[in-house]
Amino acid sequence: MAVKIVTDSTSDITSDLAQKLGITVVPLTVSFGHESFLDRVDITTDEFYRRLAKESAFPTTTQPAPGAFIEVYDRLAKETDEILTIVISSKLSGTYQSATNAKNIVGNKCHIEVIDSAKVAMGLGLIVIAAAEAAQSGASLDEVMAAVNTRIPRSHLVIYFETLQYLAKGGRIGKAKGLLGAMLSIKQILTLKDGEIAPLTQRRSKPAGMEYMHSFVARFPKIEKLAVEYCTTPEDVDKLAELLSPLFPKEQIYQSTVSPVLGAYAGPGALAVSVLEAGE
Repeated sequence: MAVKIVTDSTSDITSDLAQKLGITVVPLTVSFGHESFLDRVDITTDEFYRRLAKESAFPTTTQPAPGAFIEVYDRLAKETDEILTIVISSKLSGTYQSATNAKNIVGNKCHIEVIDSAKVAMGLGLIVIAAAEAAQSGASLDEVMAAVNTRIPRSHLVIYFETLQYLAKGGRIGKAKGLLGAMLSIKQILTLKDGEIAPLTQRRSKPAGMEYMHSFVARFPKIEKLAVEYCTTPEDVDKLAELLSPLFPKEQIYQSTVSPVLGAYAGPGALAVSVLEAGE
């Protein structure tokens, strides 16, 4: 029986891809006031960003309760003896703790392992895809875990922000806090460092930000996987994929939308690129 792969909705893996690779996605929750929605289940990305633009109150987010993982583990335990859960950085969310608590409650029904990826968005998603591919090829749980652990330090995420107000309001600004006083005309490009949001560079416009993303990707001589994402501007993600196509085949670049839970912090207009560097 193949290893089953579980992740959370901040991996930004599309439902089609999850189905194709046999990945189970546990949704986080995003709320507007007293209205709560399961990420990409009860609210679409389009609907979320429409509400984000018109609502005066900032949305809030919540990790899945352990019960959500218990339900998944119990279901998958009927199909396999081995489950690997790979989740968002524990410095950004309590999802890792929920997944681990659920593992302890389920006990010996199934061999379950939980990995804190220290990543988010497709920086996490590309690792999960590689894990699912290894599982489908017949790798054991130990082999899939090894494949994940070797890729975590090789996964690199760069995010272009139109504004940092959503990140600051949501309390996830991490090491980029000192940027809040920057001029409004300056656009911030952030990354993930040690599982936290950290400053990388600044540009004066989105086209300049996209050029930086190109130069960032160009630093890697060998790329295993590449992904681009958008919040509210699909035309930008097409341009970005085209810009990156001399570095990596465009048809192999994963394109996704930043999930509502992450969009609550990224805000409108954000773009992201994730590079999974090839190993030796």
